[in-house]
Parts: sequence; C-alpha cells; structure tokens
Amino acid sequence: MKVIPEITKTSITRKQNAIRLMEAHMIHLSKSNFKHIRYFSLFIILATMLLPIELLGHGGIGLENLNEKRQIQFPDTANHRTLVTDLHTHSVFSDGHVWPNIRVEEAVRDGLDVIAITEHLEFQPHRSDILHPDRNRAYEEALNSKQDARILIVNGAEITRDLPAGHINAVFLEDANKLISVKYPPTDPKDIFGFYSRAAEWPAQAAINAAHKQKAFLFLNHLWWERQTPTGISALSDFHLNNIKNGKLHGIEIANGPHFSEEALSIGLKYNLTLLGVSDVHNLIDWDYKTNAGEHRPVTLVFASKLTTDSVKEALLEGRTVVWFKNLLVGTNKHMIPLLKASITASSEGYQKDTVLAKITLTNKSDASFELVNRSDFTFMETNNLIVIPPHGKINLLVKTKKKLNRLPLVFEVRNALITPDRHPEIHFDIQLTQL
Repeated sequence: MKVIPEITKTSITRKQNAIRLMEAHMIHLSKSNFKHIRYFSLFIILATMLLPIELLGHGGIGLENLNEKRQIQFPDTANHRTLVTDLHTHSVFSDGHVWPNIRVEEAVRDGLDVIAITEHLEFQPHRSDILHPDRNRAYEEALNSKQDARILIVNGAEITRDLPAGHINAVFLEDANKLISVKYPPTDPKDIFGFYSRAAEWPAQAAINAAHKQKAFLFLNHLWWERQTPTGISALSDFHLNNIKNGKLHGIEIANGPHFSEEALSIGLKYNLTLLGVSDVHNLIDWDYKTNAGEHRPVTLVFASKLTTDSVKEALLEGRTVVWFKNLLVGTNKHMIPLLKASITASSEGYQKDTVLAKITLTNKSDASFELVNRSDFTFMETNNLIVIPPHGKINLLVKTKKKLNRLPLVFEVRNALITPDRHPEIHFDIQLTQL
C-alpha cells in the first residue's frame, strides 16, 4: 500500500491560529489609537506569510480523505520497480476544464507515480480567458502544487496537427515553447481556429525536431480517433514512418480513455514502439471513471530502477511497459511475464490427508482480476479449468495428481492479458509439495 504523507491537518491548524490572531488584534485596534494602524498593517503582511501555499490562490493539493481502495497497485517485478504513469492529460491551459493542481491531486488519489500534463500547443480554446504566452505554465503550476506528495511530474506538450502528422505527445521537455512558432497571430483572442491555422503554418516536422533536440520521448496519440480516421482503424502515414526510421518517434498509444486499438498494438509490435495507455483526461477524472466503484483510468506500468526522471525516461525508451486498460493487461511477453510472476504466486500445504489431491493456493497481489485457463496435464477437484482470482485475493485448488509428487508443474493461460492482438501469455509454476 502506498503511503501518502499528511500535510493538510498542519496547514489547517496554522491557518486557524493565524485567523484567531488577526481577530484578536482587530478587536484591540478598535479600542486603540489610530496610530496603531500602521503596526496592524505590518502584522497582516507577516501573518499572511505564515499561511501555507495551498491556502492561497490556486495553491497545492489536499490529501485528506484519501481512499486507498482507489489507488492503483501492482507489485514490483524481480528486477524493477513498477511505476504507475499517465502521460497524457490536459488542464485549462489548453482544452481541459480543471486547474493543474487538480490533475496532481487526482493522480495522487489514484496512486500514480508519474504524471504529465500535456497541453495542446496549437489548439487553445480558452485563449479569451487565459491568454498566456508560456507553454510551460501548466507544468510549473503542477510543480507548485506538488509540495510533499510523492509523485514525479514531467514536462510535456501535445503537438496538435491535422494528418499526416496528427497528434503527437512529447514528454521530458526542457522548454515546450520551442515546439511552437506563430507568425502574425490573430489579434482577437476569441479567434481560436484562426490561431490554430496560423500555428499550423509552422511545419510539424520542425516541432518534432525541436522536441528531439531536447531529447524528449515522443509518442503517437490515438491514431484511431474518428475525427481524423473515420474508419477507427489505426494506420501510419509516411510522416510517421520517416520519423520512426529516424529515431524521432518512440512510442504509440494503444489505449486512450475508453478506447483500445488492436491495430495500434500491431503497429507498436511491428515497429518496436513503446506501448502506452493514457487517460487523455479533460474533465474531472471522477466524471470519466467510477473510481469508488473500482473503475480506473488507463495507465502505463513502467518498469524502472527508481522513481527519477532519468530512470523513467530510460525505461520508456527501452520499451519496458505494460498497459492496464479496464481489466486487460497488454504488453510484450518479455515485460508481461515478470509482472505476472510478481502478481500471482503459488504455494502448497502438501496433500490432503489419505488422498493424492494436492492443496494449492494461488494468491493475487495486484489490482487486476486474473482470469486463468488451466493448460496443465492435471485437473481440479472443485472447479473446472477456468479460474478467476479477484484483486488482492486468493483461490484454493485441489489438484488431482494421480500419484504423490515432490514437485507439481502447473501452466495457466492468462485470458485478461494480451501479448499480441490474438495471443494470451502463459504463466508457469513449479510448486514444491510438502508431504503431510
């Protein structure tokens, strides 16, 4: 279970004490000489400085009333930490509808380790309300709200163009402003599409090159998006293929919000692109998912050595990911098997007395509900070959071994996991049997 530091109670106490002091001095002021006003003014300034940042302006995140059940949890693998990430989100600084601190708080509540707020560079529908020239502002606001929360926030942006470029995310940026150039922007901030058209005059390749120069990680967004692809079938353009060939595109979304694309998965496997699942959230995350009822945003599980920018970026560039979409796990066999072995363990108490029925317990250490199909040479006494292990639960089996064995090999196909669009991974157990 992830531990979230408590910061809110202390902040509230400090606020209450400061307010009480102000009230006391106001009463005193009403009974005293007017000359005390200048001292009172100084006091107000000093007292305000004592208030924590989360109580002023947009402020930081509030971590009270955390629901640990909604936090996404998967165990570390044998060689890496399993980090829960969402690298595609939006705020009011493009076409989202919440301030960046809300994105951070939602991420903390969902148990995320890494988040990127990736604003559209060219599409700015809130320009008449938030006319800002700095494309790093959402990232900076998110950092300001972070405080002591144990979450890594990375700088990102979404290159937003029509096909053949389409939408491409760049994360681990140094300066998002270098990815956009608008000559002669419209003077009317309400002219959203005029601004988009002027911004699109700068070649999309120039934006890709600028991100690549900053050693960013770039990935293709929702290739199946029906506004640009009416068939809903993901496909690569020559623009994409050239950038993949030149090492300037590194990953591909296979899950985005409520959608999953088998074609995008096939593309990712064919071109050795890192597989990603993202929320692409624009509104409150709880509007899109019934988090308190067990639903969750799509996430990318990144297998990194530690929770640092360099380590996460290295893992992404090496393709060490598994996507969790609804109850489906998707990834290459190379990275899926270590996660499955860490998530599902098998143990035995030996044989049931006076029988050759082996007592086996399968334990699930993850948030996924595992659907297993028996592919072993043995059958079970109390169930058929289809087994479901609930999240963080266990199931007991009586295995008919026909004769007493020292070790029991069991093989299961994991039906809620994919390593290709039409292939499920297998998990193998070699269980030591204790003779009873």
